[in-house]
Amino acid sequence: MSTNRTVKCGLIQASNPVNDESRSVAEIQAAMFEKHLPMIEEAGKRGVSILCLQEIFNGPYFCPSQDKRWYDAAELVPGPTVEKLMPIAKKYKMAMVVPVYEREMAGVYYNTAAVLDHDGSYLGKYRKNHIPQVNPGFYEKYYFKPGNLGYPVFKLSSGVTIGVYICYDRHFPEGARLLGLHGAEIVFNPSATVAGLSQYLWKLEQPAHAVANGYFMGCINRVGTEAPWNIGKFYGSSYFVDPKGSFVAQASEDKDELVVADLDLSIIEEVRRTWQFFRDRRPDSYGDMVKDV
Repeated sequence: MSTNRTVKCGLIQASNPVNDESRSVAEIQAAMFEKHLPMIEEAGKRGVSILCLQEIFNGPYFCPSQDKRWYDAAELVPGPTVEKLMPIAKKYKMAMVVPVYEREMAGVYYNTAAVLDHDGSYLGKYRKNHIPQVNPGFYEKYYFKPGNLGYPVFKLSSGVTIGVYICYDRHFPEGARLLGLHGAEIVFNPSATVAGLSQYLWKLEQPAHAVANGYFMGCINRVGTEAPWNIGKFYGSSYFVDPKGSFVAQASEDKDELVVADLDLSIIEEVRRTWQFFRDRRPDSYGDMVKDV
């Protein structure tokens, strides 16, 4: 199969412009949303076909606190933020992965990414399945219920099938494998991760997922520091990696940036004909993986 299926994809990494807890949640969110708009428009003008934003893109990463005021940041999905981006997606015929804080009902919140097709229509959503509670700085169980939608994939009208994994999910190969089994050709992982404990894993785990499952990955991390929590520097370094584990494009560690890369999806067929990991799986021998420890 020699058909060249090249797709121009983009990732946006950005710092939070309002580090002021005296401002309302709505004001802080509005500032971050407005900051993203020119970068989203730039992606469209550059011909990006699929664009992914960072984890909870329209605000800071508030999980170092345990402050119920941030429940005000949650919204329906689809809801106001997703609906504001639909016309832009349609204008540029640019599919989008839009990570936001989701409110399903009073007191039930998820870390979610909505998926928009090239015509701006809403295709569905992924809810982050693995929720960390790591001291200090990552108190996500205070804010998010574990996802309950499994590991869906989304077939775009362009014919490309994408999947979503969110931040801490990347430490779990099981979901990454399921996305491949479900047909994902590109998996996007919007994240918020700081220098320190897991930084060495940033360029290790996701290339490994790409190789083990024979798909592309787009990995996004925000940049800068965020007051008042100051848990460390978000080190950016967003990148695309191909099914061979090679880095296709990579952003800097310290500035707002749109990363654009042309992904040749025909490589997937080439790689999977060489490494028959899906053929040689032994699901009959994996029973212990789904037993409670």
